[in-house]
Amino acid sequence: MSRRVMFIIVVMIVVSPLFGIVLANMVGYHEPLDVAAEKLGLKDRTAELNWTPLEDYQVPGLPPIPGYMASGFIGVALILGVGSLLRRLAAGRKS
Repeated sequence: MSRRVMFIIVVMIVVSPLFGIVLANMVGYHEPLDVAAEKLGLKDRTAELNWTPLEDYQVPGLPPIPGYMASGFIGVALILGVGSLLRRLAAGRKS
Protein backbone atom coordinates (compact mmCIF):
# COMPACT_ATOMS: atom_id res chain seq x y z
CA MET A 1 0.00 0.00 0.00
CA SER A 2 1.39 3.39 -0.94
CA ARG A 3 2.42 6.02 1.59
CA ARG A 4 -0.18 8.39 0.19
CA VAL A 5 -3.01 5.93 0.78
CA MET A 6 -1.78 5.22 4.32
CA PHE A 7 -1.54 8.96 5.01
CA ILE A 8 -5.13 9.48 3.81
CA ILE A 9 -6.35 6.61 6.01
CA VAL A 10 -4.55 8.02 9.06
CA VAL A 11 -5.97 11.51 8.42
CA MET A 12 -9.49 10.07 8.05
CA ILE A 13 -9.15 8.16 11.34
CA VAL A 14 -7.84 11.23 13.18
CA VAL A 15 -10.64 13.44 11.83
CA SER A 16 -13.41 10.84 12.32
CA PRO A 17 -14.22 11.77 15.95
CA LEU A 18 -15.16 15.24 14.76
CA PHE A 19 -18.04 13.71 12.82
CA GLY A 20 -18.76 10.62 14.91
CA ILE A 21 -18.70 12.27 18.33
CA VAL A 22 -18.48 16.06 18.35
CA LEU A 23 -20.86 17.00 15.52
CA ALA A 24 -23.17 14.05 16.21
CA ASN A 25 -23.64 15.31 19.77
CA MET A 26 -24.10 18.90 18.58
CA VAL A 27 -26.96 18.01 16.24
CA GLY A 28 -28.42 15.29 18.47
CA TYR A 29 -27.82 12.45 16.01
CA HIS A 30 -29.01 8.99 17.06
CA GLU A 31 -28.56 5.75 15.16
CA PRO A 32 -31.66 5.11 13.01
CA LEU A 33 -32.10 1.57 14.35
CA ASP A 34 -31.97 2.89 17.92
CA VAL A 35 -34.67 5.42 17.07
CA ALA A 36 -36.83 2.74 15.43
CA ALA A 37 -36.42 0.40 18.41
CA GLU A 38 -37.38 3.20 20.79
CA LYS A 39 -40.50 4.02 18.76
CA LEU A 40 -41.47 0.34 18.77
CA GLY A 41 -40.95 0.15 22.52
CA LEU A 42 -38.18 -2.43 22.29
CA LYS A 43 -35.77 -2.61 25.20
CA ASP A 44 -32.02 -2.18 24.81
CA ARG A 45 -30.45 -5.63 24.83
CA THR A 46 -26.89 -4.60 23.97
CA ALA A 47 -25.61 -5.74 27.37
CA GLU A 48 -26.95 -9.22 26.65
CA LEU A 49 -25.81 -9.34 23.03
CA ASN A 50 -22.52 -7.43 23.12
CA TRP A 51 -19.87 -9.67 21.60
CA THR A 52 -17.31 -6.99 20.82
CA PRO A 53 -14.75 -5.40 23.14
CA LEU A 54 -15.16 -2.10 21.24
CA GLU A 55 -18.83 -1.32 21.81
CA ASP A 56 -19.85 2.02 20.26
CA TYR A 57 -16.34 2.46 18.80
CA GLN A 58 -14.83 3.03 22.25
CA VAL A 59 -11.82 1.43 23.90
CA PRO A 60 -12.43 0.71 27.58
CA GLY A 61 -10.34 2.99 29.78
CA LEU A 62 -9.78 5.69 27.16
CA PRO A 63 -11.66 8.98 26.86
CA PRO A 64 -14.21 9.05 23.99
CA ILE A 65 -12.16 10.86 21.31
CA PRO A 66 -8.87 8.93 21.67
CA GLY A 67 -10.90 5.72 22.07
CA TYR A 68 -12.76 6.44 18.83
CA MET A 69 -9.45 6.94 17.00
CA ALA A 70 -7.89 3.83 18.59
CA SER A 71 -10.93 1.84 17.51
CA GLY A 72 -10.39 3.10 13.96
CA PHE A 73 -6.72 2.13 13.96
CA ILE A 74 -7.55 -1.32 15.35
CA GLY A 75 -10.22 -1.85 12.69
CA VAL A 76 -7.96 -0.77 9.84
CA ALA A 77 -5.13 -2.95 11.16
CA LEU A 78 -7.45 -5.97 11.30
CA ILE A 79 -8.73 -5.41 7.76
CA LEU A 80 -5.21 -4.91 6.38
CA GLY A 81 -3.99 -7.99 8.27
CA VAL A 82 -6.77 -10.23 6.96
CA GLY A 83 -6.25 -8.85 3.44
CA SER A 84 -2.53 -9.51 3.61
CA LEU A 85 -3.11 -13.05 4.88
CA LEU A 86 -5.61 -13.80 2.11
CA ARG A 87 -3.25 -12.37 -0.50
CA ARG A 88 -0.43 -14.63 0.74
CA LEU A 89 -2.69 -17.67 0.77
CA ALA A 90 -3.87 -16.93 -2.77
CA ALA A 91 -0.28 -16.42 -3.96
CA GLY A 92 0.74 -19.74 -2.37
CA ARG A 93 -1.97 -21.63 -4.23
CA LYS A 94 -0.89 -20.21 -7.59
CA SER A 95 2.64 -21.61 -7.30
